[in-house]
Amino acid sequence: MATTDVQASPSSRSAELTCRLVADRDEMALHHAIRRQVFVAEQHLFAADDRDERDTDPATRHVLGLVDGVAGGAVRLYPLAEPGLWKGDRLAVLAAFRRHGLGAPLVRFAVRTAGAVGGHTMIAYIQLPNVAFFAWLGWHPVGEPAPYVGVMHQQMAIPLDR
Repeated sequence: MATTDVQASPSSRSAELTCRLVADRDEMALHHAIRRQVFVAEQHLFAADDRDERDTDPATRHVLGLVDGVAGGAVRLYPLAEPGLWKGDRLAVLAAFRRHGLGAPLVRFAVRTAGAVGGHTMIAYIQLPNVAFFAWLGWHPVGEPAPYVGVMHQQMAIPLDR
């Protein structure tokens, strides 16, 4: 995966969906390119880039979601200060890949990954149109919606299996 071209998409209806931790610099570039396409170019949540200090923290896990071997989604997760508490964020699936259902495997992969390293709970801030999707995946709301980068988000949580 030596390119950051995020425009290609597979055409198969019965696509193979896989998720994995980013393995090298090229995959990290793809991960960031997917996020930039969704959060900067499409949603205009950030002016130029959505990267922050979490991206350079060695505790942060960066994940790629692939459809038939082509990168089409990304998510990151990291531990918070409270032992066992993890946060998932920057879930992004390119528009051309959304019809394949890549979001659910990415979320499930993040949850399994955090649980496998001893996490007990994962939280995330979810854009309101996506709350029902996360509820379907077993997440529950925490508190009331609040703005984040100018868009209303709902904090949600899920217990993790160890």
